[in-house]
Amino acid sequence: MHSLPPTAPTYDLDALRSHIPLLKSMVPMNNCSQAPQTTATRAAAEFYLETWNESGMDWDEWIDQVRRAKTEFAALIGASTDEIALFSSVSEATSALASALDFTGTRRKIVVSEAEFPTVGQVWLAQEKRGARVQWAAVRDGAVDPCEYDLHVDRETLLVSACHGYYLDGALQDLARLAAQAHTHDALLFVDAYQTLGAVPVDVKALGVDFLVSGNLKYLMGMPGVAFMYVRRELIERLHPTVTGWFGRVDPFAFKVNALDWSPNASRFDAGTPPIINLYVARAGLEIINEIGVSNIRAWHEVLAHRLISGGLERGLAVFGPTDVAHKTASTAFLVHDSAGVEVAMRAQGVIPSARGPVIRLAPHYYSTLDDVDTALDVLASVTRKR
Repeated sequence: MHSLPPTAPTYDLDALRSHIPLLKSMVPMNNCSQAPQTTATRAAAEFYLETWNESGMDWDEWIDQVRRAKTEFAALIGASTDEIALFSSVSEATSALASALDFTGTRRKIVVSEAEFPTVGQVWLAQEKRGARVQWAAVRDGAVDPCEYDLHVDRETLLVSACHGYYLDGALQDLARLAAQAHTHDALLFVDAYQTLGAVPVDVKALGVDFLVSGNLKYLMGMPGVAFMYVRRELIERLHPTVTGWFGRVDPFAFKVNALDWSPNASRFDAGTPPIINLYVARAGLEIINEIGVSNIRAWHEVLAHRLISGGLERGLAVFGPTDVAHKTASTAFLVHDSAGVEVAMRAQGVIPSARGPVIRLAPHYYSTLDDVDTALDVLASVTRKR
């Protein structure tokens, strides 16, 4: 006999929900776009404001916050702190890495999946002026067939760029397979994990990933203005980004204007003054996720995803993308007419979805309940029937 699915996660759901004030008035189902504020992330921002107000400046404390945020991110993905670089966005991180790559030899092809968030594909396209050749692994039926990469990855490939989760419908890509395929041809694997970190367990060492980037405003419970990049330690010394700044030096506070020395660790990719208040929030959000445990979160997400898919179909909604919860993120997409208008109408009824192209995405997180899912589906069905 099949056991019934759990109706609650393994952690204390009610206790965690009590620290998210927005839940008193709204049902946030938009973690694929923006996480809600928690009492911990708000307190972290207020603590920074207090140090700024009381001390004028406290760079020892603020720079320590940079280290702590990097350490929390490293712990999340199974890396070391010295393998983590800091940015203000994934766009900046991808551009910095691109600036460190050499496209002048025979190995200058970049294989990019069509599932990438536009900013990533646009950064790689911009490298064609520097000699890069971009080829595309196609999206079909809302996902990228792993065999698509077989058509393009070869001895001329410098780098494979693959999102872990497709932003449009949550379809997952097999990173271990992609890493093995890239490495067979002595190519590198770059991963955008913005849609999965905090929702899907990731171990960069076990997967064989060379570079991984993510912001923290989605499932990591943070805010805009911070992104991280993992650089596999064995690659660091050979990379010299031309997108750089004073925090990329051996000792930023030496203030050597006429020297371009490189930090011996991934901080050589750091650029200007870090976004300190954003890092306070990022660190606090990462601590929440690390304390709960991504495996525990993932188990609950699968329960919620089953409810979203089955409940959506029962209500006559058109699911877009994968329906096997083992091959998708926490986000489930539904085809609608006028997604932007549907989002506005749902917000007016107390549910926050995320519109993207032809779909409405419902993306619960660790704090979401089955009742939240049912409410969101009821509102979506009601709104779409009226349009």
